[in-house]
Amino acid sequence: MDQLEAELVNNPAVDIVIFPEGYLNENVEKACDLAKKFNTVLIGGYRRLKENPKDRFLIINRMGEVVFDRVKYGNTTLHTIEGLKTGHILCDELIVHNIKSEDFYDADLIIHPIGVGMFSEAQFEEWITEATKIATQSNTMIIGTSHADGSFGDTGISIPIAYCIDKDGLVVFISANDVRTRLLNFETREVYF
Repeated sequence: MDQLEAELVNNPAVDIVIFPEGYLNENVEKACDLAKKFNTVLIGGYRRLKENPKDRFLIINRMGEVVFDRVKYGNTTLHTIEGLKTGHILCDELIVHNIKSEDFYDADLIIHPIGVGMFSEAQFEEWITEATKIATQSNTMIIGTSHADGSFGDTGISIPIAYCIDKDGLVVFISANDVRTRLLNFETREVYF
């Protein structure tokens, strides 16, 4: 939560912050306070540790209210926030949940919070390829981000990932092992560090 608050302090003009799967853990109430305090929409993942599946997708509006909450592997739906019709993929749903591009057709943005980083270059390529396919088939921009640390299945391997693919399949940005915060101007597609 300290990192999230620091990013909000350092980037006061940001409208929406996207963060990884499980990032908030069970600190949703604190995140709601931050969204309200900084007048920013927060989108990403959190956990209910006593449930199965424990991971959930979350949208908190500028007033600090949870306006969307979906369990991992639940039905895909669209939700409008700040005038953007958004679709949601949580971590490995990208690969294992049989996402259909028509689920997201006409969305403005697909948001993809990812847990730990990739466990191999092959997985990295697989996920970018699948994200590009979903973007082009649904005619929708897709943006995803993982944690900067952690390892997959206690392997000790983690390749942090962040990406944004435009609706035509063109790369807006792709990063591996670069954990800097990225600011995206949604209208111009310019990326700032």
